Amino acid sequence: MKRLLLKLLLVAAVIVVFLTAFKPTTMTFRQAILKTFYPVIMFFGKVFPSKHAVLENSQHQAPLHSFYTLKAIANDGSTYSFSGLQGKKVMIVNTASDCGFTAQYAELEKLYEAHKSNLVIIAFPANDFQQQEKGSNAEIASFCKKNYGVSFPLMQKSVVIEKAGQNEVFQWLTQASGNGWCTQPPVWNFCKYIINEQGILTHFFSNTVSPLDKKVLKALAE
Repeated sequence: MKRLLLKLLLVAAVIVVFLTAFKPTTMTFRQAILKTFYPVIMFFGKVFPSKHAVLENSQHQAPLHSFYTLKAIANDGSTYSFSGLQGKKVMIVNTASDCGFTAQYAELEKLYEAHKSNLVIIAFPANDFQQQEKGSNAEIASFCKKNYGVSFPLMQKSVVIEKAGQNEVFQWLTQASGNGWCTQPPVWNFCKYIINEQGILTHFFSNTVSPLDKKVLKALAE
């Protein structure tokens, strides 16, 4: 295990040196470094998993308030109504551009491209965790498109944690009085909530679980 970790760190160090000289023009140096170290960060997440990394609605609790009554403001300023999501799986993710998990944008896009006939992924950028999303809505959209080819719905930056101004979608996701069972707030950027075709919140996956993890794919296939 120690040898594997040392090899990963060595490879990452070599890539960092390369990026120092040839960093992408559409990313800051910090963003390029974080993207490089993403595999190492995920490795530690697998070795030391949190007991709250995966939560499941094992009792099949139905929501007390309909998921389909919710709305959000899309990145372009238009109203995004959840009423049009009926009959599809939905994954809601809180995101940030300057996070060690930002490379999950690429995995989310890959997942979306493979399943977009019956899956909608909705990203909610937020500056709630160590101010890792300071950009404007236009800057966030440009970053996502240029660096990760994001084509799934992107909402305007908002508050996703429990405090004044928390958007109504994350109020529903994190309050049992809305979704019927889950009180788990995002623990960091890139936490994922899955809602099934009937508008029932079925799973929570933390930032340390890849969107392409077999547990996530199994949840989407149920």
